[in-house]
Amino acid sequence: MKSAKLFSAFQLRELTFRNRIFVSPMCQYSAVNGLPGDWHLVHLGSRAVGGAGLVMIEATAVRPEGRISLGDTGIWNDDQMRAFAPIAGFIAKQGAVPAIQLAHAGRKASNAIPWEKGEWVPKEQGGWIPEAPSAIAFAPDATKPRELEASEMLALVKDFASAAKRALAAGFQVVELHMAHGYLLHEFLSPLSNQRTDEYGGSLENRMRLPLEVAKAVRDVWPKHWPVFARISATDWAPEGGWDLVQSIVLSKELKKAGIDLIDCSSGGTLPSVNIPVKLGYQVPFSEAIRKQVGIATSAVGLIVNALQAEAILVEGKADVISMAREFLRDPYFPMHAAKELGADHPWPKQYERAKR
Repeated sequence: MKSAKLFSAFQLRELTFRNRIFVSPMCQYSAVNGLPGDWHLVHLGSRAVGGAGLVMIEATAVRPEGRISLGDTGIWNDDQMRAFAPIAGFIAKQGAVPAIQLAHAGRKASNAIPWEKGEWVPKEQGGWIPEAPSAIAFAPDATKPRELEASEMLALVKDFASAAKRALAAGFQVVELHMAHGYLLHEFLSPLSNQRTDEYGGSLENRMRLPLEVAKAVRDVWPKHWPVFARISATDWAPEGGWDLVQSIVLSKELKKAGIDLIDCSSGGTLPSVNIPVKLGYQVPFSEAIRKQVGIATSAVGLIVNALQAEAILVEGKADVISMAREFLRDPYFPMHAAKELGADHPWPKQYERAKR
């Protein structure tokens, strides 16, 4: 068997991942009142059985108003915490690290689930007025959000910290803070969505204030021996005036100081229609730049579709781990097949060994 970087162990703090193939958080829009169910157990559990090093739960709201849709998972109460416990437990029993992404959708909240047109859900149908750093709608036909008061920031920070405590009680070993894709924390970062004139808007220092307060609060309640991740959009892909890689590097340096252990490097989401140069591995340069200029572990994500491509990214020092979403939707057992392609040794579950070739 060959030695493949993709299948080498990876350690952050005192937590060891069996390989460097991570399952990205993928919204399933299948929760009821924020509660995960059988779909989530089978969907996520199968990826753990398939050999991933980490399995990340989808964007999970820290308060009811933080859901993208009525079908999103949440972890703002103890019933949700208890519903997540068997899922986290099953993932861990398969040898994968159970992780959860903590999120608030900001101005992109209260939408119908995608296969039901994806339009904003009004209050009379169970929806709500979204909350955001500024009263600026995501798109011309989107709902205008309510601008958060400065006095409300402390409660937001406490919601993230409380969600992290519940995640720990449910059995998760990693939490990731969602600061990407045009959701609330990213909205504070980008000058396109944050036009405040108080201490939470204007300068880069002020726009980073709430995300950093959240990072510090979650790091304080999370065990010191386990890591905390942050997913960022490294650029808005805006022609001018938006969030970009230069600012992302500054943010990543501050997140590192706050105790964040890995930056999950994605992009986009602030604007409804921008020109994105989509191609295989199009976001990998962000991961490489942040890893080298900040000196922090990074995850590469975005159109990484096969084992050879993933292995090359790691060998060339462009990332520490590979996060995959759509490829895991196509193939829950991607790690098993990737190991065969690379000629690497990767254990199969005992129940499946008779099919190993």
